[in-house]
Amino acid sequence: MFIYLSKKIAIPNGVKLHSVSWNADQGWIACGGEGGLLKILKLEPQPSTREHPTTTGIAAPSNLSMNQPLEGHQGAVTCVTWNDNFRKLTSSDQNGLIIVWLLYRGMWFEEMINNRYKSVVKDMKWTSDGQKICIVYEDGAVIVGSVDGNRIWGKELPKVNLQRVEWSPDGGRHILFATSQAEVHVYDGMGNFISKVPLFCVDRSDDVQIENSLTANSANATILPQIVGIDWYDGCEGYVDPNAPSLMIAFENGKIKIMRNESDEKPVLIDTGMRLTCTKWNPSGSILAAAGIGNLDGKDQNSAAVQFYTPFGQHIRTLRVPGGGISGLSWEREGLRLALAVDSFLYFANIRPSYRWGSFGHTIVYAFTRPDRPEHCVVFCDTKSDERYVKYVKKLLAIRAAGDHCVLVTKTDDASDQYILILCNSIGTPLDSKYTEVEPVSIAMNRGFVVIASESYVYMWQFRSTQPMTPYSTTTTSTQPTPSDSLGMLRKESKEKFFHIDDLASGTNTTSNNGKLEFSKKRTNAVTHDQICCLTASDTILMIGRESGTVQRYTFPDLRYTDKCLLRCRPYALALNCTSSRMSVIDINGILTLVDLDPLRSAPTSGQKVTLSFTFEFFVCGVIEPFSVVHVWCNFCATPV
Repeated sequence: MFIYLSKKIAIPNGVKLHSVSWNADQGWIACGGEGGLLKILKLEPQPSTREHPTTTGIAAPSNLSMNQPLEGHQGAVTCVTWNDNFRKLTSSDQNGLIIVWLLYRGMWFEEMINNRYKSVVKDMKWTSDGQKICIVYEDGAVIVGSVDGNRIWGKELPKVNLQRVEWSPDGGRHILFATSQAEVHVYDGMGNFISKVPLFCVDRSDDVQIENSLTANSANATILPQIVGIDWYDGCEGYVDPNAPSLMIAFENGKIKIMRNESDEKPVLIDTGMRLTCTKWNPSGSILAAAGIGNLDGKDQNSAAVQFYTPFGQHIRTLRVPGGGISGLSWEREGLRLALAVDSFLYFANIRPSYRWGSFGHTIVYAFTRPDRPEHCVVFCDTKSDERYVKYVKKLLAIRAAGDHCVLVTKTDDASDQYILILCNSIGTPLDSKYTEVEPVSIAMNRGFVVIASESYVYMWQFRSTQPMTPYSTTTTSTQPTPSDSLGMLRKESKEKFFHIDDLASGTNTTSNNGKLEFSKKRTNAVTHDQICCLTASDTILMIGRESGTVQRYTFPDLRYTDKCLLRCRPYALALNCTSSRMSVIDINGILTLVDLDPLRSAPTSGQKVTLSFTFEFFVCGVIEPFSVVHVWCNFCATPV
């Protein structure tokens, strides 16, 4: 996944923003701030004409097609929320005033007003169907009302100060209330107490440490970390994994707990290292955005940032944002854009997810989730005949394709902690498979090999081929073996190879024994200090990038280590051209550079010491020119015909 800031809107008179909410149905953006500020904005892409063509999609330039201020609040507007199904906006301010807004003939008007004159509204949430809203006040008062304005029930919770509220995704059968005492209480849909959410389990050391920090000096309640966010994904877009947790509870001290249900005893725990202000799932429940401020780069000054995580707690990306702090965030309906309320500005970020897809021959294979199926739907589409073949795969992690095959990388259902590589043809028929204990963090494939890598280990599978490989000629001066030499014209047996990235760099090697690979023979110091972050493969060489910027080169078919060199950046993605003479590098900041590999192939004379180095340059019509592109998240090189 790649993310970058794409647009900034300044609020007039430098009014500080407190909240933002993006309507999922019509694309309206509501933002509230100091002095009763409440605006509704809408972004529309600029029209493309023949004289002035523009980029399409989310990267297209956009203009404000709606910018209407709404008058009615006197205090700071601290909470705004949309009822997408009924096209209504609900806003509340620091004085406790609640206003429901309705669109009429292109303008927004007040439909209903409510004020208790006793306490401030801390949070408001609609049910997923938009039929009911729950409003919580700081003094413990709770009001549940219908979409037409009628009160369903009201209650005052004794001796609690409420902070957040969330409905369960099963039609609102349960309601979760977060208190200022760092507790979450579960009530049924009619306001009857059920239980408390077990926020921390005493049988886990990490939880004990967190629990001790919460309960230390409990007599002074002000030291308890406040709950800044509760979000329960409703599963309307399906799940990335049948066992993926969906209930998120975030604390101001940077701790996040993700649960499968309100009584989950084995939750996912995250320490963001920031002081959190707001958190939110994306519309598909596959990415969690956590915004806050912290010292992320080890310098003295704190900075505002948004960190992105998977439902299982794996860190994906960090987006640094200029300004003093992020007070609100909201996702666009497709999950491809994010709105951020920062000081007196509204920032927009574009998100480029890592899709599961591949292309080989005349076939495109891609995968997506469906709400009615726990598996991934994998589609094999013939681009010539337009025929489609569909299969459902459990726990699909990745797809890679090359030559005449593709490989589906999945995880086993049992507790063996193994992964499966499934080799398929153009209609999705499984041809072969392999089990491995190496976690497929990085994956590469060519016409005869599949290579996966964890942070420390590399596993290679030379799969069986039932079709002859077609060699291609090249005019390069490389002394490497041709693809036909390295792959073989026809293979009837599969081979495997497995090694630690540091061992191979020092000259040692681990191969399969009698056709069976022994994964249990691992080094005692298995974790490397310079982790693998990406890899790529052509038909002749394999390039492995590491966090330090080191890129190591190996040759097929025996994965013989040849050389390495140091980049001036930390690589995020690598790609090789078909002749293995050039490599593209995308670093973690989204900058693309092209690398000439010819210096690595220069043969030294006898007794001459060679210093290996990459040259960052691009050949255009025989002329060497500098080449650099920003905001790049993916690229591909042409394959031989």
